[in-house]
Amino acid sequence: MLTETAMEDNQSINKLWKFNTLEENTELQSRKKNKKPLTVRGALSMLNGNVNPIDNRTVIPLAHGDPSPFDSFRASADAEDSVVTALRSASFNGYATTFGLSSTRKAVANYVSKDVPYKVSADDVYLTSGCKHAIQAAISAIAFIPNSNILLPKPTFALYDAIADFYGLQVRHYNLLQERNWEIDIGSVQDLADDNTVAVVVINPGNPTGSVYSYQHLQNVAKAARKLGLLVIADEVYEHIVFGRNPFVRMAVFASLVPVLTLSSLSKRWIVPGWRIGWLVTTDPNGVLQKSQFIERIKAFLIISSEPSTFIQAAVPEIIEKVDKEFFSKCINVLQQDADMVFDKLADIPYITCPYKPEGSMFLMVKLNISMLDGIQDDTDFCMKLANQEKVIILPGSTVGMENWLRITFAIEPPVLEEGLERVKVFCQRNAKA
Repeated sequence: MLTETAMEDNQSINKLWKFNTLEENTELQSRKKNKKPLTVRGALSMLNGNVNPIDNRTVIPLAHGDPSPFDSFRASADAEDSVVTALRSASFNGYATTFGLSSTRKAVANYVSKDVPYKVSADDVYLTSGCKHAIQAAISAIAFIPNSNILLPKPTFALYDAIADFYGLQVRHYNLLQERNWEIDIGSVQDLADDNTVAVVVINPGNPTGSVYSYQHLQNVAKAARKLGLLVIADEVYEHIVFGRNPFVRMAVFASLVPVLTLSSLSKRWIVPGWRIGWLVTTDPNGVLQKSQFIERIKAFLIISSEPSTFIQAAVPEIIEKVDKEFFSKCINVLQQDADMVFDKLADIPYITCPYKPEGSMFLMVKLNISMLDGIQDDTDFCMKLANQEKVIILPGSTVGMENWLRITFAIEPPVLEEGLERVKVFCQRNAKA
């Protein structure tokens, strides 16, 4: 017979055991069964773990958008000096204020204001630990609304799905039209939205598609969002990284039509993803968001989460002011050269179809012609075997919602990219059906 103390101990243990029931969740069982990672990091871990250790060749990373290890994408010396100056001043070794240093919020506000017909104030800016933190803040605020759902693009950036799943927020995926260079299928957005739909996410320049939306297209999206009563979450982390026919246009240009929540960071344009400094900016000239609890929920989230490093925050105003156009032009020129190369090289690989040459960001989506390959089951199998046989890491399209597609990153040194694409070609030829 158990003593009262033993019974209490058993009850405590049983409560802890409830964590094991998480595996009984249908969604988690499905992921485990299909062995398809939900996030980019999960996919990278799986692929890198399948690299042949006996092969002495260098691994070529065509799956992850971090060009910082390559000389052509070395961070600006002015940016580095700004961080060193802030650190050595000994003025920024303590905690920052909850939503970020006022001088940094003001600098980001002025930076965004240059591209929109509204004056963005420091109070509209909230600093985050990179753009991922900004995404989490936005999703957490929406998930607070009972029975709410959010519209995400397909293909997508998988982190949105992962965070929404964590918070129990329903996700609906609208289509991007590959035949129109991955434009948003506005009809799909209209069909999916209902009274519980709170927001639509627009990623421009596109990850994973490499698309850059025109002024007219973004205006049409804003008009549709207004009609549906939706907030637009504009993921613009690849802002100004464009090298095609369309210039970069901020979604906040259309904030008179619909409130816009802009998410971005230093990570991509300044090539410093490891510095973990981003921002969330509200552009709402009609005061729609101020009449709701949405902004208060974002503030509540940021109050209980970690802020970016204080000395990095302190360096941002000088970084924005001092990093010159030459640095950005150099990076864009290399990316354009890479985009041209990847498009041309893939045209010589019949087992892969590239619908459009990328015009922005650091990615493109390509269709995998499974029927032409022998012993390749799907996109994940292709990428696993490619990693093992050729030490080339490419992201399976299923990670971003597109089975039997691939997401390729071209933001690396051109000679390395050329070698990587040649290895892909050799792999496809080796595994081609007779």
